[in-house]
Amino acid sequence: DEVLRLLNPQPGEIILDATVGGAGHASALLQAVGPTGKLIGLDRDPYALSAARERLSQTCLQFELFHAAFDTIHQLPLPHCDVILFDLGVSSPQLDSASRGFSFRLPGPLDMRMDPRGSLTASDILATWDASALAEIFFQFGEERHARRIARAVVQHRSNYALWETSTEFAQFLARLLPHKPGTIHPATRIFQALRIAVNDELGMLQRSLPAALRILAPQGRIGVISFHSLEDRIVKQFFAQEAHGCVCPPRQPLCTCGKTPTLKRLTPKPVTATSQETSRNPRARSAKLRVAQRLA
Repeated sequence: DEVLRLLNPQPGEIILDATVGGAGHASALLQAVGPTGKLIGLDRDPYALSAARERLSQTCLQFELFHAAFDTIHQLPLPHCDVILFDLGVSSPQLDSASRGFSFRLPGPLDMRMDPRGSLTASDILATWDASALAEIFFQFGEERHARRIARAVVQHRSNYALWETSTEFAQFLARLLPHKPGTIHPATRIFQALRIAVNDELGMLQRSLPAALRILAPQGRIGVISFHSLEDRIVKQFFAQEAHGCVCPPRQPLCTCGKTPTLKRLTPKPVTATSQETSRNPRARSAKLRVAQRLA
């Protein structure tokens, strides 16, 4: 509801869903633009694209899907779009599929690739990266305060024993390393997040994609981003703030020489979060944050 209200799709408009997934948002957006509008969907997960195609076909409206990551926006034959949506992070179908390796609660390979065509897996990182590199991603991407301790333990374990074969085996290793009380966050949570972000270059992709999306956003067009952790939200917040600001000359410079003018107007001064009714239906929505901005010219 919040996405539809703030992005305000109108009949005849062109929508870009840069993370189409199972087409939940896409289906609602497409119905809002109607038979004279069009939706373009991107996803690097072929299983998600298949589900999206099946769902959108039922609308009998215009849509086009690309098997592509959203940081390739600048390489695709895309028109100017009136509405652009990014719904970041891992999806429920990905989490709930043991074979994808995203969940530490389901036994599966330590894979975590959103696109099966990718060459790097979580198992590759755990098997080959040194303690310094592991500690960096555990700390930077997982915000894990025990990052160095965990990294050293991973390197020591692999030098003495066989590598973990499943996600649950690795999660049990982390639980033994960092015991936790019932009701508190599982110690694997942050480490799995860090590995997933590293495998899929999620933050780098987001940083590259936002400027590219802005270049194809039509005048008065709206762009919305749903993030699920502070690292993503910080990138979106800073980008929107930067583009909503004009002059970037040094503060003490008496006259502007840069000539920069604002390109965006922020429609959400603070991120919009899910209602209690929504989180009761879908607990995974509790960490979602939506930011929306509008193109000025």
